Amino acid sequence: MAHHEVERFSAGARLFHWTVTITAIVLAITGLFLWVPAFGSLAEDSYSRIIHRVAAVILVAAPLLFFISRPGRALHFVKYIFTWGKDDIEWLKAAPDYYFGGDEKKMPPQGEMNTGQKLWSLVAFLSVIGFVVSGAIMWFAKASIPAELFLWVTIIHDLCFIVSASMTLVHLYLGAIHPRMTESLKSMLKGKVSVEYAKHHHGKWYAEISKGKETDNKQAPSTH
Repeated sequence: MAHHEVERFSAGARLFHWTVTITAIVLAITGLFLWVPAFGSLAEDSYSRIIHRVAAVILVAAPLLFFISRPGRALHFVKYIFTWGKDDIEWLKAAPDYYFGGDEKKMPPQGEMNTGQKLWSLVAFLSVIGFVVSGAIMWFAKASIPAELFLWVTIIHDLCFIVSASMTLVHLYLGAIHPRMTESLKSMLKGKVSVEYAKHHHGKWYAEISKGKETDNKQAPSTH
């Protein structure tokens, strides 16, 4: 079956994804201790704050290490999620009908990430920036800024959580539960998807990698 599959994500990309995912879950849980009054007694335990800050450091360190190790790939990712075209707009228009059982043929061909994944990545990217900046101020500058400004910083931190958590639930459902996206989670666990899935969900990307393979085969010396 190996020749009927294509690689979607390298081992390094999968490690990065799950590191950020687990770290984000830890941050969300320990952050809720402070945010939800019912969990106030848990927030009084200094350990939850320490865990939250350690996780925050990991959230900053992981992307930095990825950028240092693969700067070209990291810059490509940032450029990709900020680049939107006609197919992205058409995808957004067609997506509601498609995800509720509509005709798949109405969906425009997609690249290595479909528009929904691109939107999620953009929200996550901007949210992490918001978290890092507001969190750093809350951590290191609480005593040196006016109380009113500190309040606004916490509001920004909370808004980043609300937006990113909402998008995460959508991402989780579409990536792991929705019947039309059955191989999305598999690709992040094993790194590969079937050729048919790649053609249907990432047509542009599959055409690009197929063309690259054909070129390599033509250039390879004959063994006969």
